[in-house]
Amino acid sequence: MSTAAAPKRYTPQDLLTMPDGDRYELVDGQLVERNMSLWSSYVAGRIHSLLASFADANQLGWVLPEGTSYQCFPDSPTKVRKPDDSFIRRERLTLAQATEEGHISIAPDLAVEVVSPNDTAYDIAVKVQELLAAGVRLIWVVIPADRRVEVHRLRGPGTILRENDELTGEDVLPGFRCRVGDLFLPPPGVTNG
Repeated sequence: MSTAAAPKRYTPQDLLTMPDGDRYELVDGQLVERNMSLWSSYVAGRIHSLLASFADANQLGWVLPEGTSYQCFPDSPTKVRKPDDSFIRRERLTLAQATEEGHISIAPDLAVEVVSPNDTAYDIAVKVQELLAAGVRLIWVVIPADRRVEVHRLRGPGTILRENDELTGEDVLPGFRCRVGDLFLPPPGVTNG
């Protein structure tokens, strides 16, 4: 009688030491590959740039790029998630904490997920619920294919913003605002031809 081998279970420490660990999240001991298209990576980078410029100018805190790993899930201590962009208010994360090795153990104030063509609506919805349960106050799910943003809040109803609507940082990044369509602008001089 043959039996199937149980799939290998990974730990958060395994993810840190793997040569290609930056390509994965960790859910229920299993690696979940993060595949981003060029366009979704560009949009995530553009959002990072907009947020970093604003947060730096206003001394608000840490804007972290894709690949930053969070192990902040009280109901699942071995889970590791990596938003495409995130923000932590300065009073919540000291320089000493930021220079420690390993995954970040506190939930970000803002998490941004940029949907790639291979992402499923179910997987995104699960990740949003996990982040909200961990205490993330504001989540932007950015959908480049539809040029829209779904805004999820820890407290309060969600909102869908279209290209001409204004995206704000609400009470997480007070004063931040941009037109949703500005998230999808190509680099200057790039044409569609």
